[in-house]
Amino acid sequence: MTHPTTDSDYPLSEVPAGARKGLFSTSIMLFSFTFFTATMFAGGKIGMAFDFKTLIWAAIIGNLLLGAYAAVLGLIACRSGLNSVLMGRFCFGEAGSKLSDVLLGFTQIGWYAWGTATVAIVLVKILGLSESLIMPLMVLFGFAFCITAFIGYKGLDILSRISVPAMLALLLCSLWIATDDIGGLSALMAIEPTQSMTLSVAITMVFGTFVSGATQATNWTRFARTGRIAVIASMVGFFLGNGLMIVAGAYGAIVYQQPDVVEVLVLQGLSIAAVVMLFLNLWTTQDNTIYNFAAAGCNLLRTERRKTVTIAGAGIGTLLAIGGMYEMLIPFLILLGSIIPPIGGVIMADYCYGHKGRYPLLADVRLPAFNWVGLGAYGIGALCAYFSPWVAPLVGIAVAALAYIVLFETKKVFTTRDVVVRA
Repeated sequence: MTHPTTDSDYPLSEVPAGARKGLFSTSIMLFSFTFFTATMFAGGKIGMAFDFKTLIWAAIIGNLLLGAYAAVLGLIACRSGLNSVLMGRFCFGEAGSKLSDVLLGFTQIGWYAWGTATVAIVLVKILGLSESLIMPLMVLFGFAFCITAFIGYKGLDILSRISVPAMLALLLCSLWIATDDIGGLSALMAIEPTQSMTLSVAITMVFGTFVSGATQATNWTRFARTGRIAVIASMVGFFLGNGLMIVAGAYGAIVYQQPDVVEVLVLQGLSIAAVVMLFLNLWTTQDNTIYNFAAAGCNLLRTERRKTVTIAGAGIGTLLAIGGMYEMLIPFLILLGSIIPPIGGVIMADYCYGHKGRYPLLADVRLPAFNWVGLGAYGIGALCAYFSPWVAPLVGIAVAALAYIVLFETKKVFTTRDVVVRA
C-alpha cells in the first residue's frame, strides 16, 4: 500500500490540491525544459533541406503534434495528480510498471551524461582551457546541475524564472544579428536548400527529438491547478518553446552552417554571452532530466527518498560522462525515443477507456503484478513504431492506444465467457 509522502514533490502519491501551481509557474517550467541544444541540431538539419517557408510549416506541424500529445498527457496528469511512472502502475501493473521506470529512467540518465560531458568539453573549447580540466569539470557540473532538482519543484521553478528571460534575450539578440549578417529576411527566404529531405522525415525529426521529454512532462503538469493550465502550459513548452529551438537551429545552420546557438554566439563575437547561454541552456534541461530520473527511480525502488535517488542519478550520469559512454549512448537513446512514446499511448487509452477518465487513489487500490493488456499494447505499439517508415513516434502512440482498446475488449469477452461457463 502507498502511504502519504513526506516529500513535498510527492514521488509516490497524488499531488494534493494545496500543492498545485498556477499558469506562469507551470508554463515557464516546461519552457525551460524544452530549451535544449539537441533540438537545435534537429532544426539545423531541417534548415539545410528546405526553403524557409517550408521549414516554418514543418516546425508548426511537428510541434503542434508534439504539443497536443504533451497536452493530453498533461490533462490526465492534472486530473489524476500522478506522473507517467505512477500511472504506469495502472497501465502495466505493480511489477510490470518497472519496465517503463527502467526505460524512462535510463533515457534521462543518458541525456544527463551527454549534457554533463558537453558543458565541460564546450567550456574548455570556448575559454581555451587545458584539456586536462575536462574530467574535473565533468565531476563539478555533474553534481552542480542536480542542485535545483535536489531541492525539488521549487528549485526548478526559481531557476526557470531567472534563466528563461535571460536565454530568450540572448537568443533573440543572436537571431537579430544573424538576420543582419545574411542581408535581411528577404535574403534569408531566397536561399535555396543544399540538402534533401521529405516533409514526413522533417516532421518525424521535430516530433521525435523531444517526445520522450513530453512523455515525462507529467512530472510538472500534475502540479497544475486546473486542466486548462496543464494544457496551456504544455502548448507553451512543447509548441512554442520546442518550436523556437527548431527555428533557431535552422537559422544558425542557414546563416553560419552551425545550428548550436552557443557556437553561433561565439561566431558573432559574443563569447561571454555564449558561456552564459551554455550554462543556462544545459542547466535548465539537466536539472529537469535528473528530476525525471528521480521520479522513475522512486517508483522503481518504491522509495520516497527522492533526494537520495537524485544524488545517485547525478553520480551515475557523471560516471557515464567520464567513461566516454555518452558518445555510445546517444544512438541508443534515439532508439528509445521511438519506443518510449507508446507508453504515452497506453496511458491515454488506459485512463480514458480502461478507467473511464478516473483513477482510484493509489493508497486505496490493489493492483495486479502485471497488466497484460497494457504490456501487450505497449509491445505492439513499440514494434510498429520501430519498423514504421512514417512518423515513428506518432505511429507508436496511435497503435499502442488502439491495441489497448482491442485487447481490453478481448479480455472482457473471455472473462464474461468464463463466468457464463462456470455458472
